[in-house]
Formats: sequence, structure tokens, C-alpha cells
Amino acid sequence: MALKREIQGVVVQKTGDKSITVLVERRVMHPKYRKYVKRFKKFIVHDEKNEVKAGDIVKAIECRPLSKRKSFRLSQIVRVGVE
Repeated sequence: MALKREIQGVVVQKTGDKSITVLVERRVMHPKYRKYVKRFKKFIVHDEKNEVKAGDIVKAIECRPLSKRKSFRLSQIVRVGVE
């Protein structure tokens, strides 16, 4: 069995019913300038209980595809945001 990927990021918006958009930031070193630069990617995450709001920091775990772009499930809320 393959390992499940786990992502952590900030909830940008509530996409629809039981769905949220999570922005994940990672830092990579630039190959030429040797400085760390930020890279961003948005993931659609399944939120079964509709419990998160925009601004929250959440963790999500990979699961089977639930729709065309949704293949992560909410595992926990790390911190509640201000919004």
C-alpha cells in the first residue's frame, strides 16, 4: 500500500457544499540564485461536516478521487483563523 500524502495549508474559500480550497505553500531553493522562494498550490479538500471557515489552517490526507479535482479529505483543524 502506498503512503498517503498529507498537506497543511490555509483555507482560502469555501468552494461549495462540503468542499474547501486550501492554499499550500512550500519553500524551494532557486537553482541559480540559491535563495529560498515560495511556491504555492491550491487543493480542493472534502469537508464532510462543513466545519471550517476561510482563514483556518487545516491538515488534509490523500484519499480516493471524490470528484474531478478533489482527492483530499480533511483530517484536522490545526488553528482557527481570524475571519
